[in-house]
Amino acid sequence: MTATAKSRVTRPVRGLQATVFACAVAICSIFLNDNALANTNTSSRVQLLAHAQEVFVTAQKLYEAEPTNTVAVWQFARAAFNRGEFSTNDTERAAIAVQGISACRKLIARDPKCAQAHYYLGLNLGQMARTKLLGALPLVSEMETSFKKARQLDEQFDYAGPDRFVGQLYLQAPGWPASVGSQSKARKHLERAAELAPDYPENRLNLAEAALKWRDKKLAQREVEALAKLWPTAKTNFVGAEWDAFWADWQPRYDKLRETPRR
Repeated sequence: MTATAKSRVTRPVRGLQATVFACAVAICSIFLNDNALANTNTSSRVQLLAHAQEVFVTAQKLYEAEPTNTVAVWQFARAAFNRGEFSTNDTERAAIAVQGISACRKLIARDPKCAQAHYYLGLNLGQMARTKLLGALPLVSEMETSFKKARQLDEQFDYAGPDRFVGQLYLQAPGWPASVGSQSKARKHLERAAELAPDYPENRLNLAEAALKWRDKKLAQREVEALAKLWPTAKTNFVGAEWDAFWADWQPRYDKLRETPRR
């Protein structure tokens, strides 16, 4: 094979590898505890994992006892996603994600209008996508579809979770034709999440960080100021073991935003 022929073969392959890698990075960056774990000491990490495992086991037992109980099903899928956030290897993450995905698919087959089932299907598909290379690409599109369906059915769920996650997906993923990324769509959904649930820290953090990425200093400043106002109340409203992992992620991000020049 000539050098020219080799170039024609390898360039598309390298381009595909780059796209896959970018999608993998995008999927990882829309989730939580990679950052949370990095910002906690060993003792705290053990406690966060133990809590996630305890909730997962409890939810699994209830789901197995009542497999047609709608609430038990989606709460198990939620617990699977949260437990997957603390997986230390792809094998474990994929095994847990498969269970969450299966539960959601069965629930959707029975009740196509269950917003929670579509929402947690999208999140568990994301966990699965994090374990794959080429296989991640079609999962990104299915994640997008799941979040959009959840949004259509109940945009308020999980503090505007459907807009929050699909907005992050549009923000982080490569753009067309490689993947679903779009700045205009990201802005629309991240702003909508902040509008629907303005006192939920994650929504404001996401929008502020996106604004910095877009070099929109005015929007970034507005969101950091909004965070400063809501932060003390949020610290009293979102309390308990179920919120410890979130604060392990939120606090360093907020501190970084306050230190970042915006003017």
